[in-house]
Amino acid sequence: MEPLSRNSPDRRLSVKVTPNATRSEVTGLSKGIVQVRVAAPPVAGKANRELIATLSRALGVGKSAVAIVRGQTGRHKVIEVAGLTRQEILRRLMP
Repeated sequence: MEPLSRNSPDRRLSVKVTPNATRSEVTGLSKGIVQVRVAAPPVAGKANRELIATLSRALGVGKSAVAIVRGQTGRHKVIEVAGLTRQEILRRLMP
């Protein structure tokens, strides 16, 4: 079996981020989009850094394995996780 390429769509996930929450957490899945709340303001990349930290904790991977590939400045983002397929990502986020 061949490993997935670095930019494989199978490693990608649509995420909607809600900044300024009371705590950072993955709250669910709605219409194929993972809902995440982060306890950081959307200022100077703080919410993006908190999103990466929250997802890496929830997925059990290092922060360097999680990358924002689209949507740096918006609430809707596309995330790529190195080393996991989309199915593995969803299974770990929604037990």
